[in-house]
Amino acid sequence: MYRVYKSLVTKWNPNRNPSNKVEDEAKFQEINEPFKAINENKAKEKSKSCNDPIVSSPGGSSHHRKSMEESLFYRPAILLKSLSRKSSSQSTSPTFLPKSASSRDNSSKNESHRRGSSDMEKLVLQTSMSRLSPRSSIIFSQSTHLRKPPPIEKKLECTLEELCYGCVKQIMISRDVIINGIIEQQGEMVSITVKPGWKRGTRITFDGKGDERPGYQPADLIMVIDEKPHLLFEREDDDLVYKVEIPLVKALVGCSLSVPLLEGEKMSLSFDLIFPGYVKIIKGQGMPIAKEIGKRGDLRINFLINFPMFLSSEQRFDASTILKDCSYLDFL
Repeated sequence: MYRVYKSLVTKWNPNRNPSNKVEDEAKFQEINEPFKAINENKAKEKSKSCNDPIVSSPGGSSHHRKSMEESLFYRPAILLKSLSRKSSSQSTSPTFLPKSASSRDNSSKNESHRRGSSDMEKLVLQTSMSRLSPRSSIIFSQSTHLRKPPPIEKKLECTLEELCYGCVKQIMISRDVIINGIIEQQGEMVSITVKPGWKRGTRITFDGKGDERPGYQPADLIMVIDEKPHLLFEREDDDLVYKVEIPLVKALVGCSLSVPLLEGEKMSLSFDLIFPGYVKIIKGQGMPIAKEIGKRGDLRINFLINFPMFLSSEQRFDASTILKDCSYLDFL
């Protein structure tokens, strides 16, 4: 198709026959119109195929030659400019034919060439127009490059349990799409596989699943992971933090506690003495480490000691008598 197109453009180049420049320009424009429309349709089809994976193959010689041909095919101004340079370079070599003989030879040659290729022109134009959809509108533009709009971000809330064990979430998204030149709102269900260990701020990108706008490529949709608050635990990186309140008397004389785990089970722990700032660490009961399969963070138990709001004189005396000979930790 490109070779036929090139031969037609070469033949009807207005710069080759200045005497019939008006007729050649009209014919040149008539040849280019269907190919411009084909170019616009191909650009739209390319923008709608964003979900297909991009595969790059080694070696670029044949691809470079093909891209050069396509650039000339879809941008006739470049082809015309190149043909003009060729014609001007060829005209630098003089011919020594008589003027009358040269003009007669050129006119007869052009006339026979035009009659011989008229059927081919009609065939090419009919083939080009038949490739257009009956509902397609022919759009003329100076460039086929579509700009990429900024992505659209949406939050995806997940529980700690979902981020710990992984899950598959089905999300209904609503976006603007262009159908027959009209912007309409369309709903679509997307599936997101949440992997164990994902954190708040993890981004999942869906190419071309955002809104469509005239003159732009479809925007990308980015889902950003957000953690729902948990009733028992707080997450700090790959660790889980569990806070427990105990009265002062249990902190001094010791106690036993039943500590919940994220899986829903409970672990019994005994303590002899709990002092302010003490943290109990349980290895391997935190969140999964995404980059290290099979490994998990820790569970940290923070103690909040409740001191009495009031003590009588007798209680204060008894406390001082009991605690005066105790050894104390140096926190400084």
